[in-house]
Amino acid sequence: MKKEVNPKDTTRAYAFEMWMKAPMPMVTFFKTLDVSPLVKLSRRTGLKFNMLMCYCIGKAASGIKEFYLLPEGGKLMQYDSLAVNTIVANREGEVSSCDIPFTDNLSLFNEQYLRLTRQVAESCTNHDLTDSMVIGTSALAEYDIDGAVGMYSGIFNNPFLIWGKYRKGLFKTKLTVSFQFHHTQMDGAHAARFLEELQNAIRNL
Repeated sequence: MKKEVNPKDTTRAYAFEMWMKAPMPMVTFFKTLDVSPLVKLSRRTGLKFNMLMCYCIGKAASGIKEFYLLPEGGKLMQYDSLAVNTIVANREGEVSSCDIPFTDNLSLFNEQYLRLTRQVAESCTNHDLTDSMVIGTSALAEYDIDGAVGMYSGIFNNPFLIWGKYRKGLFKTKLTVSFQFHHTQMDGAHAARFLEELQNAIRNL
């Protein structure tokens, strides 16, 4: 569920006043993660690497209260749940969007990920969750890129992560991610903490 809240009753009051009407309110951070644990777990269990990344993103975000607020249409909305979006290659050779509700239960999240992405791929119809705060992702897993900055449309203010191919080293496998967020939703410290928590979620999975 979501509801409108008065920004003055939240910790984002000053940020709402400063950034809500800014022409470019988005900020992008880059971080190189050690994804060795996910690669090893994926190979050992057959779980998809992208699913594991999405799970860890949801896990990291779920403990940071700023992720449950989102500026929408000049208002500040509060959510009680999170979802992670992934882009799916559909049967027509195009791409569709799929929102997966986050749950702390990895087995359940994996089941929902497989079922929903299969449904979207076959139907070529987006699966959107309007009552959850959605964290967008785009995995360009076949391409070796150094980073990407998302487009600000002025319509979608959701946080968004982009990554390419992971890079294998002698002892570690690394992945550079970009994280774009709306300054009304969170400050740089919150974003940096999220990226640290993402690394912790990967390490502790």
